[in-house]
Amino acid sequence: MSDETAIPEEATESSPSYDPRYMAKPEDSYTKLAMRNMVRRGGTSLLHFGLTITAVLGFLVGMAYLFH
Repeated sequence: MSDETAIPEEATESSPSYDPRYMAKPEDSYTKLAMRNMVRRGGTSLLHFGLTITAVLGFLVGMAYLFH
C-alpha cells in the first residue's frame, strides 16, 4: 500500500520536478495581458487603433502617389 501524497523517490529536493518554481502557475502571456489591457481601456485603445489604421493607410496612399 502506498500513500499518494508521499513524494516519489525520483522527485527529491534536488530534482527539477520537485522545484516549487516549476510548479508555480505560469505567468500570463504578452498577448493575454495586451487583450486584458485593451478591454480595460476600451475608448483609448479604439482611438489609438483608429489613428494607427489611418496613418498606415495614409502612408500607403502617399507611397502609391509618389511612385506612380
